[in-house]
Amino acid sequence: MQDINNNILLNAVKAFSPLKLRLGGTLQDKVIYDVGDSNHPCTQFIKNDSQLFSFSQGCLPMPRWDELNRFFKQAGAVIIFGLNALDGRTIASDGSAVGAWNSTNAASLIRYSVNKGYNIYAWELGNELSGDGVGTRVAAAQYASDVIELHSVVQDIYRGFKSKPQIIAPGGFFDGKWYKELVDKTSGSLDIVTHHIYNLGPGVDSHLVEKILNPSYLDGEMNTFSDLKNILDRSATSATAWVGEAGGAYNSGHNHVTNAFVFSFWYLDQLGMASKYGTKTYCRQTLIGGNYGLLDTTTFVPNPDYYSALLWNQLMGRNVLSTNFTGTKKIRAYGHCAKESEGIVVLLINLDGNTTVNVHLTTETTASKRTWTLNHEHKSPRTRFARIPRGSRQTVGTQSTREEYHLTAKDGDLHSQTMLLNGRILAVNSSGNIPLLEPISVNHVEPIRVAPFSVVFAHIPSIRVPACI
Repeated sequence: MQDINNNILLNAVKAFSPLKLRLGGTLQDKVIYDVGDSNHPCTQFIKNDSQLFSFSQGCLPMPRWDELNRFFKQAGAVIIFGLNALDGRTIASDGSAVGAWNSTNAASLIRYSVNKGYNIYAWELGNELSGDGVGTRVAAAQYASDVIELHSVVQDIYRGFKSKPQIIAPGGFFDGKWYKELVDKTSGSLDIVTHHIYNLGPGVDSHLVEKILNPSYLDGEMNTFSDLKNILDRSATSATAWVGEAGGAYNSGHNHVTNAFVFSFWYLDQLGMASKYGTKTYCRQTLIGGNYGLLDTTTFVPNPDYYSALLWNQLMGRNVLSTNFTGTKKIRAYGHCAKESEGIVVLLINLDGNTTVNVHLTTETTASKRTWTLNHEHKSPRTRFARIPRGSRQTVGTQSTREEYHLTAKDGDLHSQTMLLNGRILAVNSSGNIPLLEPISVNHVEPIRVAPFSVVFAHIPSIRVPACI
């Protein structure tokens, strides 16, 4: 972070009430904590291509840690801190990191934080050391032993506390065999299993937009979510799945793509897909930094994905509705129970730049199921939408309107960094306040109009299903 006293930054974090912030990344595995137990000088990272991760070892001074925690408290943020998992290991000739994790320095930071009264939601061990790793790797059996060590350290330091921080690992790229071994060997010690997503490839790729607008390409990440869910479901663990880091395109993304309107198609589709497979938290890379930040790196002004994330956070409840869409692949559809209100919220993403889709929600009842259906304009075939369990009810008439939030790009430019909500530009005011995200009201019998290259959230309070009551 640069100027953490910036008012836009503070308001941007506060708007989520609260926002989970993960502090970590590649260099977390090269940082020491200046808490008085290290023989190393407290120096800044220095670029050095001959060293692991192309940087020298760096240090976190405690005054900086104190400063950050003051900001976190003021903003009401929930903190996940990524610990150095390479401490104590050596790098073998084959590039693997061998030996046990040395928890001494990490334990000192944890103890310092407890003594200061800092509220840490979770401690995460390591970054991208799973499977083949990035830069280096740690074997699953050794990683499991290290997770158990971290769990023991946390239990000891937080002894007597009513609630203790969560233990998170491995913060890496999904490798089924490696992850299964880690999960099977850490039952009772590991609370959250994290994986990273950069499924669009390198940021320098000139075909990023084509990939984002390709439904088949988007569907490719479904296997990762499904496979991890299966591992957790079939294990004795009670751990849940998180996406611990996701920037879409690695190496800082691509200017005017990963920080522009078009990226909300990828991002919101990821949020919908991840929820469908039981992911409990999705950490976006980054809040600030690179070309994929939710906030502009220099001004802290929100990029389009910030508003997409904020709308998701305000509207989409934790209960996910089974959603089926058969028809044009260019419409992506997700449904959740509404957050802290009645009814459901439907998310519709139109990847087609030429076709407006009018969506009529109706019900069909058969002996075995009740299904929401979509009817498209241009006499498209009727399309199934949300599969609703038997016994659901629709109280049409109790509320005659629904609320809609239509997101489009300024001047229809997918590369624009300005997003419109219901035709009005979203922008912070002169005081750095985040704008209110206000819907339009539509008669419930009218179709949901999904314009070309647009996103629509529709809150429909008149639709009640058992999962939402």
